Amino acid sequence: MRNYQIAAFSLLAVAMISSLAYAETSKSPYSGQEKRQIKALSSEEFEGLLKGKGLGYAKSAELNHYPGPLHVMETASKISLTGKQLDDTKSIYQEMKNEAIALGKKIIEKERGLETHFRKGSITETSLQDFVGEIARLRGALRIVHLKYHLKMKKILSPHQVALYDQARGYSRKIGDMGGMGTNQHKQHMGH
Repeated sequence: MRNYQIAAFSLLAVAMISSLAYAETSKSPYSGQEKRQIKALSSEEFEGLLKGKGLGYAKSAELNHYPGPLHVMETASKISLTGKQLDDTKSIYQEMKNEAIALGKKIIEKERGLETHFRKGSITETSLQDFVGEIARLRGALRIVHLKYHLKMKKILSPHQVALYDQARGYSRKIGDMGGMGTNQHKQHMGH
């Protein structure tokens, strides 16, 4: 009888542990996100859209030697930015930020509209396609904004400054790699 009780207790313990483990593994990774104002947007993304932050939209440029205006300002002393270059960078950054904020607000507005239709149960296939299509278009436009200002930024900097920027940002580019421009050409570009 004693062995029977031990076996029954053991089976009960295993069943309870298994059920707890199942409850943990079946918990959605979205758990807690149902409390968000707009479920599809994290608080970081929401704030980033409102403030014109990059949110990773320009990685293609940033990681391929096309510096971003904000980070150029942050690394100005490390890359020997001239006064004119700094002024130009500030101007470019403000333009980029203004465009990004305007698009970010539109994205939030459309995400809020989509959220409202789902919450009210009034979503249809047509409205779903309209909202999602417009959100995708706006996100594409926002990515273009961030990428195009990286293009503009690269035109302001010398290849050597771009290499210094990459180094300051922790990218693996070597200082000697100046995008096909030799030392003499670099000196001419810098006015030496």
